[in-house]
Amino acid sequence: MKDYNIKTYEEAIKLIEEIGLLPLSPLVSEFPSLNSVTLQDYWHSETEFDPWVWRTKFSADGVAAYGKFMKKKSVLVSRKLLPYVKKVLGSNESIKERYYNGELSREAFNIYKIISQEEGIDTRVLRAKADLKEKDKKKIFEKALLELQGTMDIVISGIKEKKDIDGVKNGWSSTAFETYDSWTSRNKIDVIDMDKEEAKKYLKAHFLNISSNDSVKKLEKILLL
Repeated sequence: MKDYNIKTYEEAIKLIEEIGLLPLSPLVSEFPSLNSVTLQDYWHSETEFDPWVWRTKFSADGVAAYGKFMKKKSVLVSRKLLPYVKKVLGSNESIKERYYNGELSREAFNIYKIISQEEGIDTRVLRAKADLKEKDKKKIFEKALLELQGTMDIVISGIKEKKDIDGVKNGWSSTAFETYDSWTSRNKIDVIDMDKEEAKKYLKAHFLNISSNDSVKKLEKILLL
């Protein structure tokens, strides 16, 4: 696989469109990550060249879906590859069916319902509405979010700035969550008509075309191809 070095947001978009999957930090060896293809000096620089700012901008702009979809790590998935990855990582059963079948925790079920009623909800607001604001419930909240992202039921849709009563930025910004169905509908992502096995074959062929055999073997394990 060729070496990539990018500096601008526009270059990063082209890379995502080319390879289809871009983790923030290394996911498998010999496969690009946003961290590995950018200069470390630009991270958290709060400039137009800051990849940390880009990570949620991709999702906010509809360029790529963003979330902790694989191995609890943050990844970006291109518009083209997204329906195939969802078909492989997602479930054919509804959220409600999985919950009543004991395949989804009560907290994850409740959090999903809240997000679906308030798409793009701020993480802080979501945690409060889920009644998980107490310090000893933080891990429960985070686990439920990982649960929903792992099956791509929700995505990180952007950033919400914390502001005071006068509308002035006050404190750290917070990520916002949206259901996969809402995000893909709003951004006009194609819907594919194929089963999971066909989607697996498509993804394997795609990665074999752009990456080394070793990288593909490791991606196969992650995506269960």
